[in-house]
Amino acid sequence: MSGLERLRGRIPDERAKRVYAYVLERSVASRAELAEACRLTPSTLTRLLADLVRNGLLEEAGEGESSGGRKPLLYRINPRYAFVFGLEISRLVSRLALFDMALRRIAHRSWPMTADMTPDRLFDEAATAAKGMLEACGLAAGDVLGCGVAAVGPLDRKTGVMLRPLHFPAPGWSDVPVVERLERLLGVPVVLDNGANAALLGEWWFDPDRSARHLLYVHVGAGIRSAMMADGDIVYGAVDTEGAAGQIVIRADGIPPRVPGGNYGALESYVSVPALEERARAGLKEGRDSVMAELAPGGDPEQVRLEHVLEAVRSGDPFAVELLTQAATDFGIGLANMLNVLHPEMVILGGPLATGHPIFFRTAVRVARAKTYYDAVCPVAFAVGRLGEEAQATGAAALVIRAMIGRDR
Repeated sequence: MSGLERLRGRIPDERAKRVYAYVLERSVASRAELAEACRLTPSTLTRLLADLVRNGLLEEAGEGESSGGRKPLLYRINPRYAFVFGLEISRLVSRLALFDMALRRIAHRSWPMTADMTPDRLFDEAATAAKGMLEACGLAAGDVLGCGVAAVGPLDRKTGVMLRPLHFPAPGWSDVPVVERLERLLGVPVVLDNGANAALLGEWWFDPDRSARHLLYVHVGAGIRSAMMADGDIVYGAVDTEGAAGQIVIRADGIPPRVPGGNYGALESYVSVPALEERARAGLKEGRDSVMAELAPGGDPEQVRLEHVLEAVRSGDPFAVELLTQAATDFGIGLANMLNVLHPEMVILGGPLATGHPIFFRTAVRVARAKTYYDAVCPVAFAVGRLGEEAQATGAAALVIRAMIGRDR
């Protein structure tokens, strides 16, 4: 039996899955709400709730407000039914965290992705760390529901393989059978998805009311990665599309692509950490006056990094402000293109460039609104991600819980 089959078998009754999913997505629910939403008779619902409570998946959460009669009994998920690992595999830092079923983080560990952090080494380190976390928390391997993995794409979710990701410092990161290796090392079911999808799930989970059902997540860092949710479910294409948004053309006669097979004038060629750093270095070499020259190690323009640009922006440096504003303007144009096709209710921006300074967020939102043709009729809400660098590991853990209720397809 595969790991996914074992996860789905935790709740064998499809009607019980619907009940659990409804409570899961709304934090707490009454019997009346469940009966209406899941279209179940009172006797069937009573039996399903009794089974879910007896098996430890749900617990009673007190009484709700009365609408005139008896106060309704409320149900919520049992956060200690099981525990879930979330592993982020990224180019700069990889992270492993242990969560309860409410996605409250219990323990965590991170590793810099150096030139010697091969897949074998990272997986061995993660397995050792996972064992240590369980021992420190007084848990056994049998208490673990599974491990979700949020990895840099492109990847094949169905076979559990990372395909040909670019720019990893260490060799060996092409055609990596992530699910197979980690299931062997950890002894639990493993679910793989790309980092943008996982980050979107993590951010949506921590929305206080989860009222938006159609969301777009865009991460702006080394490149541009995006994910879309429609009616509460992640949208998947025929192939992994995590990095596709970065290839939106914003200038037909633009600069050459940064990645093999990429487009001339692509969005990520203008809006990414490498693009911003290159513009800053070029400007300093041309003689632009900026405090960035003093912030770089040894005053060397070649050593300018994103943190120097952002520090200069915070000090009001005109050249740094110009650079960040232009990047945000270009991003707003690309973002408007996405909005005009996808029509989300909410956009969540993440990544070091999108969240590094309010100038970027404000400028990008202003430009995107001005170029979104339906904004006056159905305005989009914009937000900065709540979880920051924890979004991918958190969402990776959510992948496992959603797989248990059949929401992984």
